[in-house]
Amino acid sequence: MLKALQVVHPLILLVAATTLEVCGDAIVRMAIYSHAGLIRLALFLIGASLLLGYGTFLNLAPLQFGRVVGLYIATLFVIWQIVNFIAFRSPPTLPILVGGALVIAGGAIITFWRAA
Repeated sequence: MLKALQVVHPLILLVAATTLEVCGDAIVRMAIYSHAGLIRLALFLIGASLLLGYGTFLNLAPLQFGRVVGLYIATLFVIWQIVNFIAFRSPPTLPILVGGALVIAGGAIITFWRAA
């Protein structure tokens, strides 16, 4: 199955990885701050599974690790804001949007700028 995923476009793998990471982090946060007992334990296990999936999908992307980081960070910012809004009802503020634009620009520079 992992071989089949290696033919998927790298951007799709990065979006899947960032979605798994952010959702895993959000579920762990919910486990820590909003639940107790067996529900907390179940949420920790679900979060851990999602985070394992994130690591797997990120490393399946057939890109040089130094380059994949730039695109990954930019994708992470976007997905993080979407999940933050959906899960925690927290819209991004102006400083987050301005800083995020810089993160996306930096990610694009790292990924696509080819040294002469």
